[in-house]
Amino acid sequence: MCQPVHISVVKETAPGERRVALSPQGVSKLVALGHSVSAETGCGVAAGLVDDDYREAGAEVSDRSSLLQRGGVVLGIEAVRSGVNDSHVVIGLVDPLWRPVDVQTLAATGATVLSLELIPRITRAQSMDVLSSMATVAGYEAVLLAAARLPKMFPLLMTAAGTVPAARTLVLGAGVAGLQAIATAKRLGSVVQAYDVRPAATEQIESVGGRSIRLDLDTAQSEDSGGYAKAQGDDVQARQQQQLTPFVAESDIVITTAAIPGAKSPELITAAMVSEMRPGSVVVDMAAERGGNCAVTIADQDVEHDGVLVLGPTDLASRSAASSSQMFSNNLVTLLTHLTGDDGELHIDTDDEITAGTLVARNGAIVHQRVTDALASTTGESR
Repeated sequence: MCQPVHISVVKETAPGERRVALSPQGVSKLVALGHSVSAETGCGVAAGLVDDDYREAGAEVSDRSSLLQRGGVVLGIEAVRSGVNDSHVVIGLVDPLWRPVDVQTLAATGATVLSLELIPRITRAQSMDVLSSMATVAGYEAVLLAAARLPKMFPLLMTAAGTVPAARTLVLGAGVAGLQAIATAKRLGSVVQAYDVRPAATEQIESVGGRSIRLDLDTAQSEDSGGYAKAQGDDVQARQQQQLTPFVAESDIVITTAAIPGAKSPELITAAMVSEMRPGSVVVDMAAERGGNCAVTIADQDVEHDGVLVLGPTDLASRSAASSSQMFSNNLVTLLTHLTGDDGELHIDTDDEITAGTLVARNGAIVHQRVTDALASTTGESR
């Protein structure tokens, strides 16, 4: 006889976080598969989803303490880190490569922990990839933020009062967030250029309406096996900055998206490059949480540098909370369906590529080699 899985979704506690990990539609799908679902009181309110929505979908609504007492799977945007034990399977954003010491603390609770950041970049896991989903929202929101703060309109306008030229947008980094930023800026009427260190990104940039910038650099080894950009040497980085300077200077808006998993964000724009921009221009640094792609960025602050506004928001994915919650929830439902299999029971199968790739802690210990290496590096640096 199969053992139904109990699944709980908690209310987010991080400042400014408006998303919820599981939507009422997600609850309905999981209940239809035979699972029981509990939702923490008020978990979806910030995304426009009230408790009655969850009840109508088949969830029990209760306080967090009652939720956690039942054990089972616990879902959160940010993984739950307190009140859990060896009866829980915690699934959420754990940030294990950047915060491995926190993962070690979570592992010590005995909970089984799956990190959504580590979903393998393989075809059958695409529908579970929350990073790509959230990057889509963030790229869209970055352009809207820039448009709201730029003292110009985006499109070319031919009016009786004269011609208003189109704003010029430069996007640095053409992953999911960058491509969404290019497409959004283009739809708003901006002239868009973009650059990515990975040669393969040229076709993708042009497919969404941007003009690809080509620099005189050897970047053949710029991409890792997972499709992410790799850190470049100091010499390559300096030459890249030098060659990007005129493109930055002529832009009204620069949106930077370059991130390297588990590492500090690469510096693409120096303070001197910002000074070359026209007063009133705007930089939106989407990599601010890891130090930023721009030298003058301060996370979650507005910085004015020689008349240029530099923004470092870290909550972009949370701004379209209803849409991002829906996407996050769909990703999680697909992952849970994979983990429970045909018989409806939860399987932590380390022979499965997706499960093994996301599993970071089990039986009180860290079990993911990349996280173990990151922990060793961090503790070694602190000695």
